[in-house]
Amino acid sequence: MLRHFTATGFVVHQDSVLLHWHRKVKAWLPPGGHIEPNEDPVQAVLREVREEAGVAAEVIARAPDLALSYPNQVAPPFTIMVEDIHDPVQGLHQHIDMIYFCRLVGPPSPLNDGWRWVSRADLAAGCALDGPGVPPAVPPEDVRALAEHAFCAATNHPPDA
Repeated sequence: MLRHFTATGFVVHQDSVLLHWHRKVKAWLPPGGHIEPNEDPVQAVLREVREEAGVAAEVIARAPDLALSYPNQVAPPFTIMVEDIHDPVQGLHQHIDMIYFCRLVGPPSPLNDGWRWVSRADLAAGCALDGPGVPPAVPPEDVRALAEHAFCAATNHPPDA
């Protein structure tokens, strides 16, 4: 089966995370996309956040920096997920998706169309989200679980058991 490498960023600001209604997938998702040639996963996730949502972010470090002069170190993702993608053009394939936790850099700027900050409380409660031309839908379980871990990473508090 064909596989693509992708990177996804859960961008946290205060007590909210950045999501949009993905029309093709028909679900509320964080920013992310394909890792381009000559890009590392961190460069890809930060580019995708900037291009898709219109905001600047930084990756929250999850591992110590080894402080080596060489080779360069790339921040590891929180996890890597393999997702089945049903694409009418490319057919069935998979994304090997590197999941990063990020925080907003600087004050919040206006978001690109379709993007919104979703509160931690609404995600935890499983609230249905909607928008112009978007049917009410609860974000997927993996998005809600990963968002909670992102909130914890942003505040240095472990998730509740």
